[in-house]
Amino acid sequence: MNPPFSNPQSVLAIVAHPDDAEFQCGATLAKWAAGGTIVHHLVCTDGSKGTWDPDADQVALIATRKAEQQAAARRLDSKGSVIFLDQVDGELQSDLAMRSEVSRVIRQLRPQIVIGHDPWTRYRLHPDHRHAGLLAVEGIVAARDPFFFPEHGLEPHRPDGLLLFEAEEPDHAEDVKGWESAKASALLEHRSQFETTHRIRDANDPAEIKAFENRIRAELERLAEPFGLDSAEVFKAITDL
Repeated sequence: MNPPFSNPQSVLAIVAHPDDAEFQCGATLAKWAAGGTIVHHLVCTDGSKGTWDPDADQVALIATRKAEQQAAARRLDSKGSVIFLDQVDGELQSDLAMRSEVSRVIRQLRPQIVIGHDPWTRYRLHPDHRHAGLLAVEGIVAARDPFFFPEHGLEPHRPDGLLLFEAEEPDHAEDVKGWESAKASALLEHRSQFETTHRIRDANDPAEIKAFENRIRAELERLAEPFGLDSAEVFKAITDL
């Protein structure tokens, strides 16, 4: 474990969609929050394409997914902000305008640690994950240097570390033994995603909920094995920022 990640004062998870943080680092965020870390979420898109129903009311879906993300953050015992950039789901761009928005949030919240998607993962299908990852990386560069976006009127901020999830070659494992249920509970707040990402057909069937919780636990065990742990979330760690 690298020292900057052992007991951070604050963390900002920069993700593409509601539920990405819970899927990729929910147990880590819950563990850190219990230890006093201020946990912030920055969600780049509105989640408006997160359904297989072609007749869905997208305006209502956006509102639902925002409420679900707020509820999931409470499940993780997050004490920080949940910020939405409201970009159209599936149309996120890692351009200068969005880089400015992300760097502004980093300068405002001044997190010790940033967590985000690894933008260099091969064969990635969803463009929002790639662009959100680039925005996390490039937003840090912009936030740390004073001549990027001086119109913000904010002091530069350089985080101590960056953790990238979905990495092909992770080199940092967070031991999350005992925090599996917290991760699953936060994910279960995203009820609009039961059919699409959770593979839950009947939300009122305790057996299906239990099967989902077991899948979460099994995945954490699988990730932990190469690191000699029982349960872990894994990342590429970067401290030279």
